Amino acid sequence: MSLSTSTVRDAAPTAPGDDARTARSTPAPGPARRRRRRARPWAVALLGLVVPGLLLLAWQWATATGVFAFYELPPPATVWEAALDLGGRGELSVHVAISAQRVLLGFGAGAALGTLVGAWVGLSRWSSVLLSPTIGAIRAVPSLAWIPLLLIWLKIGEDSKVTLIAIGAFFPVYTTVSAALRHVDPHLVEVGRAYGLNRARLFTRVQLPAVVPSLVSGLRLALAQSWLFLVAAELAGASMGLGFLLTDSQNNGRVDRLVLAIVLLALLGKLTDGVIGLAEKRLLRRWT
Repeated sequence: MSLSTSTVRDAAPTAPGDDARTARSTPAPGPARRRRRRARPWAVALLGLVVPGLLLLAWQWATATGVFAFYELPPPATVWEAALDLGGRGELSVHVAISAQRVLLGFGAGAALGTLVGAWVGLSRWSSVLLSPTIGAIRAVPSLAWIPLLLIWLKIGEDSKVTLIAIGAFFPVYTTVSAALRHVDPHLVEVGRAYGLNRARLFTRVQLPAVVPSLVSGLRLALAQSWLFLVAAELAGASMGLGFLLTDSQNNGRVDRLVLAIVLLALLGKLTDGVIGLAEKRLLRRWT
């Protein structure tokens, strides 16, 4: 019976100096290699700009070749000039600041209330039986359906707009938190009770850390929903803001400003989502 070369090589004895020579021949990870590892997030960020760059090129091509007329879709340079014009007058910063303020206030109120109600429903079987059907039915109401009622109750002002945004932010957080708390490992809860934790400390030290990933996902969905509800809120009775800029531009035939408002909504939505993404890393590092 013949042995293969690899078998003979594996069976051969190893000289005392072979291990040292092998260790010396294996290069240790140097500073350049560590720098390459640290640079990977930047490469990922640059890679994420590929698709927006391609979309910008396609936009320029579609307007230059006549696929879209100027009144249908102005070229990127025209939209940029509209941004410079509004920025020079000081109007653009006011629109952005007012819309961002409304979103942050509504998102904060809706997310806080959604977390509390979601925790209540997720931790209590009786609360789930009593509240889940009603909240599920209210969640199915479209955002525009709330506007007439809020205008009657709160009149045209900041209260009605912030309340509508809070409604939009409430449901994603409530849904994710309540569902996640129902599926917390019961063994973790039993261990916490065995250590003498009361209900409040059991929630903050065991159950809440277990649902942090789901909570952050719900917050990101709620923030995106807040920007959607912002447009609905500002379309009705607003005199400033990006939603008002959309309506005013449509009425005046300023398609360049209309596209500018859409681009700004996309950029602000991504920016605020990135902030929550940074907070997510810290929360996961601390709680999980």
